[in-house]
Parts: sequence; structure tokens; C-alpha cells
Amino acid sequence: MKKCTSFLLGLFLLGCTHQKENQELAHRILENQDFREVKKQALEVVKTGFNAGDGYGEVWIRDYNTFIELSAEVFDAKELEKNLLVFFRLQGEDGNIVDGFIPKKKAENVEGGYIYIYSDLEPDYCGHKNTVETDHETSLVQAVYKYIQATGNTEFLQKKVGQSTVAQRMEQAIQFLLDYRWSKEHGLIYGATTADWGDVQHTHPWGVYITEDTHYCVDIYDNAMLLIALDNMMKLLPETKDKWQEIRNTTAENTMATLWNAENQKFIPHVYLEESPYPDDFNENEIYYHGGTAVAIEAGLLNKEQIEVSLNKMVANVKASGAGSIGLTLYPPYPDWAFENKGMYSYGYQNGGDWTWFGGRMIQQLVKNGFVEEAYEQLLPMTQRVVKNDGFYEWYTVDNRPEGSGTFRGSAGVLYKVILLLEEWAESKK
Repeated sequence: MKKCTSFLLGLFLLGCTHQKENQELAHRILENQDFREVKKQALEVVKTGFNAGDGYGEVWIRDYNTFIELSAEVFDAKELEKNLLVFFRLQGEDGNIVDGFIPKKKAENVEGGYIYIYSDLEPDYCGHKNTVETDHETSLVQAVYKYIQATGNTEFLQKKVGQSTVAQRMEQAIQFLLDYRWSKEHGLIYGATTADWGDVQHTHPWGVYITEDTHYCVDIYDNAMLLIALDNMMKLLPETKDKWQEIRNTTAENTMATLWNAENQKFIPHVYLEESPYPDDFNENEIYYHGGTAVAIEAGLLNKEQIEVSLNKMVANVKASGAGSIGLTLYPPYPDWAFENKGMYSYGYQNGGDWTWFGGRMIQQLVKNGFVEEAYEQLLPMTQRVVKNDGFYEWYTVDNRPEGSGTFRGSAGVLYKVILLLEEWAESKK
């Protein structure tokens, strides 16, 4: 009896300690002045438009998907709807979705660069598609889901674009991936060889278009994005569940069977449809993909123990590289010779640059999976540099210097959302 009483007392005291620690963390979250400033700045930045940031003329779907919820805080729902409809009006007959769109008049003044896509359904804009990437279709489905979650406008799904409704066009977009980007051998969608979630392939000086030199592969980012899109679509269109649920489940199983390295508790960067573009003495599997891992967690592929291991690896990579945050794209970076695009040098751009745009998504998943204190700790470097540099920069160098657009709306969107998640948790612990 005494042993039982002592055990129960120990549990009670442990619970009290845990409660006190939660309350102290909640207080720190709610009193953090940087968080308040970042939220304020995020709202101001998103008020100014929908393009990715200064230096970008286009509205990109992979970016818009990550700040449409923030846009819903300051824009009327009809404004958000207009942008989504442009993507559907520019949809290809095969179901493919463009990467981004730009006013036709601006496109006429651009020399070289993208091959623009036009449609009779869209009078004002033309589009372009970075064909090396395979996340445009899934990003649009996710963006529609977030739009409806934020506005409650389920009628949008039945809006006609040409002869098809938005709901039908969403399914057509996913079907495009199954028809034209599907590896039967692996039961997964494929794309070109890029760095983690990047849209620059290893070959060609620019690297945004598939060429005869493209090496196709399956990777974790694209397939995790597909899983999230399928989950979103089935929630929006429950009548389609019989069609998509089995594909979703099989894709999840194949993703872990093909891409998860259980021994090293990490995702394999690329599994090639044919041969690797890299020499035999280069061990690509040593590289750890931060962004793809974060999206895999969002897709529900990793359990809590695996999430903790993943976070520990990311933190260790940050320490080893000297980077500023777990937004570090990957580690170690690919050698300078691995990409023809000169901006993809080691620790440059998507090859080891530090991107809040994806680091913030990892932190969102930490909160959602119960790693709240860890989320708070990993968020601090990101919010501190927004305040210090007075802007949401596109990416940071390994020594934490800001690069690219200073009004990168994707960064603003993910930071705003993670702060809201932390504040909601903190309010529940008061």
C-alpha cells in the first residue's frame, strides 16, 4: 500500500512540475515581443500583393500556397479566389497546372527566359511552368483547401472554368501526375534531379526545364506533397474518397518502402528511374533533406519518435554547418560541380541555403506533434533575424546573411502561422 501511495504521489508531483513548465513556456510565448513584431510586419507585407516578393513579377502557386491563409487576414475572399481561378484557367488540356502567372503586358517586355503559356479562358494573364518540378498541381489543391478553410466558401468548388468545375479541375490536376509523372516501378510520382524541394535541376545553366539530359527520380518532397493534396481533396470532395483513398494509402506505403532509410533514420535524396547523374565515388545518400522531411511529417509519414530523431539531426546539421536555423535546406551540400547553375554552389540558394520558408513548416509540425518547447526554441532565430534585418528575406547564407527578396511572402506566411499555433497552445495553458 505504501508503495502504491508513493507511486501515485510521484505521478502527481511530476504532473504538477509539467504543468508549471507549460505555464512558464506559455508565458514566454505570449510575452515575446519579436513574435508580435513579426506578425505585424507579416500583415503589412502581405497587404502589398500576391507575387512571391520584390524581384518577382509572377504569382507562383508553390509560394501562394504558403501565404494564402495570411492573405485571408487582409484581403476579401473574392481577391484570393481571383488568383486561384487564373491557375485553373491556364490549366493544360492534360490537366497540368502552371507554376506561375504574370500579366500579359509584362510578359511582352521580358526578353528571353520563360516560354509563356496562354489560354482562351484567361484574357489578362499568361503562365509558365518549371517542368523540372512536380509540385504545382499538388500546391494548387492545397491552396484551394486552405482558401476554403479560411473563408468557408465551399461554393467555389462548383464554380465553372470553361466546361469543368473547380472540383473537377482539381481531380484533373492530380490525374495529370498519375498519367504523366508516374513511375510504375516505384508506385510514386517523379521529377528531375533537384536539391530537395528545389526547382533547379542538376544539368543546364538555368535548369528549370526538362531537357534530353534530365535524370528522372522519385523523392520525398514531391510525394509528400501529393499525399497532403490527396488528403485535402478527399476532405473537400468526400464523394471522391472511393477513387483516391487507395491511391493515397499505396503512395504512402511506397514512399516509406522506397525512400526511407531505416538504418540511418532519414530519407534517401533520390531514387533514380535509370542511372544516377553523379559519379560512383559521390555518396549522395549522405545528404540530409530538411525541407522534404518537414513536408513528410506534415503528410503524416513519420511517427513521434522519428520526428524527434529528425529534429535532432537537423539541429546537429545546423551546428556542423554554422547555419542560422533549421531552415537549412540540406546538409552536407552538394559539391560545386554537382549543378551547372552557378547559383547552386555549396551553401548557395537551394543547395544549403537557409530558408525560413521551409524551416517554418518544420516548426509548425513540431507544435502539432507536441514538441512545443522545441518549436519555440527553433523559432527564435528566425523571428530574431526578421526583426534585425527588418524584412522577410528569401534565404540566408550559412553565416546568416540575408539574400534575395526582402519581402518574401512565403516566409511571412509560414512564420505568421507558426506563431498563431504557439499562441493558441499558450492560451490553452493559462
